Amino acid sequence: MRQIVLLKDIPDLTEIKLDSQTRAPIVEGVKRRISEVDKRVLEAAIRLKEKVGGEVVVLSMGDDKTRTALLEALAMGADAAYIVDEPGLRDVDTNATSRVLEAAIGHMGEYDLIVAGEMTLDSLSSQIGPRLAQLLGVPQVTYVKELDVADGKVRAVRDLEDVDEVVEAPLPAVVCVVREINEPRIPNLMSIMRAKKKPQTVWAAGDIGLDASDVRGMSYVQVMSVTAPKVERKQVRIEADTVEEAAAKLVEALAQEGVI
Repeated sequence: MRQIVLLKDIPDLTEIKLDSQTRAPIVEGVKRRISEVDKRVLEAAIRLKEKVGGEVVVLSMGDDKTRTALLEALAMGADAAYIVDEPGLRDVDTNATSRVLEAAIGHMGEYDLIVAGEMTLDSLSSQIGPRLAQLLGVPQVTYVKELDVADGKVRAVRDLEDVDEVVEAPLPAVVCVVREINEPRIPNLMSIMRAKKKPQTVWAAGDIGLDASDVRGMSYVQVMSVTAPKVERKQVRIEADTVEEAAAKLVEALAQEGVI
């Protein structure tokens, strides 16, 4: 069985700071890494490989830093990595991105299962998997928290918050998993060393039969800005002679604000 895992490297959210004047996130110099959701996607595919055999390859869009980030995926157990590196397509929307991924998958050969996350932690759109399934004309199963493959079918348990749903779909198919599906493994030193010897294939748009300007014309959503919410303090000062009096005044002030 051949599985294609969709991964995206994003800035390390724990290292991002905000500009005090513009409230915009400062991402310059921040290390990029595979998101926690996508690590669970890869873990799910590797566990299937360990059970039924086959191959796990990862696919991403990005740049030179993406190649470094995907070394972690290769260390975890992926067999190879494919990256579409096209400068003109770095900030396109999910519609254009899904078109690029469709073209890349067409050049990767036969597959049985495409595994993606329910969302990426930078945009939270939850659109890539469903859009890609539609373009490829294959079944899709979303919000998967348990995954298995047998007899040419994928069997999954879907997390619908207040109820679980068990579904089956014929292969090939697209599956989108939730973070509750597993805890990803931590690769050991030998796995990290072997990762550097595994193949990484980098394509430009033309290599997969696309014209970057045409694909960019399919990007309809433009992000104008990203800023943190503006938080203003009322700067209410509590003055009292004793701790008890201060506490009473604080409670009264919080009650007036409707906090308690």
